[in-house]
Amino acid sequence: MNKRNTKTKQLILNSLKGSKSAVSHEILQKALGDEIDRATIYRILNSFCDDGIVHKIVSDDGKSYFAPCRGCSEKKHRHRHFHFRCLHCGTIECMPEEVDIAMPEGYKAVNFNGIISGYCPECSSLN
Repeated sequence: MNKRNTKTKQLILNSLKGSKSAVSHEILQKALGDEIDRATIYRILNSFCDDGIVHKIVSDDGKSYFAPCRGCSEKKHRHRHFHFRCLHCGTIECMPEEVDIAMPEGYKAVNFNGIISGYCPECSSLN
């Protein structure tokens, strides 16, 4: 079954792609104003995750953030990189390097969610 591309989906996707950082549901809702209700944003974000369009990052602050996927699809959805959260400005970034995790015999890691928190290059001189 093909999924329809609606104006609402396109607005959310454009907001995600236009952001320099991964964004939370709250950030998206503020950016879009009252144009789209809260439940619709959640439903679309989860659909985007299922389709390999975005990936979900659960940060060390307990919030979920979303970032566009690069090189993923519904059939091949792989994330083997760390994410960085700046304690000063709050940005969440995908680190560019993939990481291999040594697993015990018999286990095979496909995805993982790793968060490093600290200060980004712009904020590190302030702290």
